[in-house]
Amino acid sequence: MMRTFLLIGFCFCSSGLLFSGDPIQFEVKRLAVDTNEGCVIDDFDGDGKLDVAAGRNWFRNGDWLPRPVRLFEDINGYAHSNADFSYDVNGDGHPDLIAGGFFKTEVNWYENPGPEAAQNGFLWKEHLFGDTGFSQNEASFMHDFNGDGKPEWISNSWVKTNPLIIWSMAEEEREVETQQGKKKVTKTVTIPTLKRTLVHESGQGHGFGIGDINNDGHDDILTGTGWHEAPSGDPLTDAWTYHADWESHWSCPVLIRDMNKDGKNDIIWGNPHDYGLMIWFAEGTDEEGKLKFRQEVIDKEFSQLHCVHFADLDGDGNDELITGKRVRAHNGNDPGGKDAPLICYYSIDKQGKFTKHIIENGTVGIGLQIRTADLDADGDLDIVVAGKEGTQILFSKLK
Repeated sequence: MMRTFLLIGFCFCSSGLLFSGDPIQFEVKRLAVDTNEGCVIDDFDGDGKLDVAAGRNWFRNGDWLPRPVRLFEDINGYAHSNADFSYDVNGDGHPDLIAGGFFKTEVNWYENPGPEAAQNGFLWKEHLFGDTGFSQNEASFMHDFNGDGKPEWISNSWVKTNPLIIWSMAEEEREVETQQGKKKVTKTVTIPTLKRTLVHESGQGHGFGIGDINNDGHDDILTGTGWHEAPSGDPLTDAWTYHADWESHWSCPVLIRDMNKDGKNDIIWGNPHDYGLMIWFAEGTDEEGKLKFRQEVIDKEFSQLHCVHFADLDGDGNDELITGKRVRAHNGNDPGGKDAPLICYYSIDKQGKFTKHIIENGTVGIGLQIRTADLDADGDLDIVVAGKEGTQILFSKLK
């Protein structure tokens, strides 16, 4: 079922936030009702059209019917699924899925069985990619830290004392036993796996971002308790430096970008378990050498802004900021946790003023990943979200 929503605005100005008309229309298509909070976009069946995968299912472009990928359990109100990524792990030309969750230590990859089997509803074979040893995973990310074209896996933990680890793709040879007729034969096979790089033995905390916060040309890692300065050399072999410059409670991710055009990268973040969208404007360093920021509140009208995402929704060459209310982030126990779902975007002018546009208020919220792509090939970006109220596509009708 599709529902069309008109983004109707009203004008007033408060704390640098504008509410305005000039709406984009979106058609909302619900793909599934599920508790899963991860999603990804890719061409999973090789037909040249972008599909959606989210938790247990993938959804084929055209009919948008759920087809199974994997099985997992729900634990204490949370699905064991908070991060979905696509990558051709075994190099067979078909994008596989890599996934993690809140409470289990394993990272698994799910082998794409090929277009015919995938379309016909076969489960994708599960492979253990690596066991991280840590189960308190607020969110996970994939990022190419060393620029070799292969993304690494990294998880943010809400436990501040847990180590920060980058997991890079590797291969190892293993002896496996197979049945050939009546005989069991042992042979050597090459298995995709993950290789551990310790960034720091602690320095975690709720909230995560990747970007150049000290403006030296290298991607640093930001967490709720400080930032990890990237080395000038190889980030997978050289030492990182941890700076405990703040204590905060951030969205996953935070975004690092120069918002006021002063040459210094700032931090944009949502309050994941309370009200507020914020910017920390970089203001150099203090007398102790710590990074110093000035905070500006952009919006405090809704809560649980657990994920923020930049994308050029109106096609003018400038990104808008997409966010919303995560549904039942703490099972309704956060401030505003039982309010209605919400998804919105903010356009940003050259002076850094944010104009808020409500996409939908009442049935569509967010989870832990917001994805954008032109799913219907009409020249504008559509939005995919997966949260505890379901997985949904918001088809833009800009063009």
